[in-house]
Amino acid sequence: MAAYALVTQNFKFASLFFKSKDVMIFNGMIALGTVASQTAYNVFAFDCPCSPSRNYYYGLAAIGVPALAFFVVGILLNKRTWDLVSEFRLRKFRKMSAAAGSAVLGSILGRAVVAPLTWTVLSMLQGHAYTCALSEFTESRTVEGFPPDQDKEIMAKFPCKESLPEDLQGFWAEIDRRLKYESQLIGWMILAGMSLTVFLVMCSKRCCSPLGYQQEEYWSKYRSREKELFQRTAEVHANVMASKHIENFFGFVALEKAEKEQIAEYQTAVKPICSREWNRVTGVYLYREKNNLPLYSRLNKWATYSPDNNIEGFDKEMEVFIS
Repeated sequence: MAAYALVTQNFKFASLFFKSKDVMIFNGMIALGTVASQTAYNVFAFDCPCSPSRNYYYGLAAIGVPALAFFVVGILLNKRTWDLVSEFRLRKFRKMSAAAGSAVLGSILGRAVVAPLTWTVLSMLQGHAYTCALSEFTESRTVEGFPPDQDKEIMAKFPCKESLPEDLQGFWAEIDRRLKYESQLIGWMILAGMSLTVFLVMCSKRCCSPLGYQQEEYWSKYRSREKELFQRTAEVHANVMASKHIENFFGFVALEKAEKEQIAEYQTAVKPICSREWNRVTGVYLYREKNNLPLYSRLNKWATYSPDNNIEGFDKEMEVFIS
């Protein structure tokens, strides 16, 4: 029973991180941006050197280097990356199980690989980089009527038709077609693997989620709205605090009319927030319940505690590291 409960919990953690329509839309936008980048690159930048050894490295670099750059940028731009970093810095993962950590990491990597895989698939389907990289390794004896004993230097020139000797230009179409066939076959196989993986993830999510469909939709809307309001309120809070400090230093503060009205409205409500409170609402969060009521975020969880209802329990539960 214990093993069954552990497996079930792991599936629950995983399912909760692959669940939102917003994620699908975001990934779609990334893929479209990658398509545009790939098209522009092939039109304006790709230029095979048509030289032994250089072809291979240049072709692989044209596929792999942009994909790696997209992957790194995808990780850096993902908010959950920094949530994970904050979780380690503040709590050393003391309240995070292996299943939860794997779910968060899977979510980060799942988003980060969208652009690299899109770039790779497009590169393979277009075939330019693959043809450039592997032209020198083409077995000339497999091409009917091809002159024997042609070295790699001649085969490496096939991506550049104009550089071929006149007696070999008639074979260009056949070799180009073969290499593009291989490239596109690999591209379609990668695309099929991506589609199957997405299908299995979506099925696992639907089958293993601890929440009903409507509650998941509500959770997604809640988190989106909370993030929007939090950022907007933080901007106002920072504006009011900054104006107070500047006024204390200079004796006045230069404000626009709208800013004056905003500060006048919120000045009495704004107060400094200590680092301990910021730490309580920062980091990785997975779905929780308290007294059968859902807690949709760290902020939601923070709001259920107060000095009147066991703030010590909050500190113990969250295990905030305080030096």
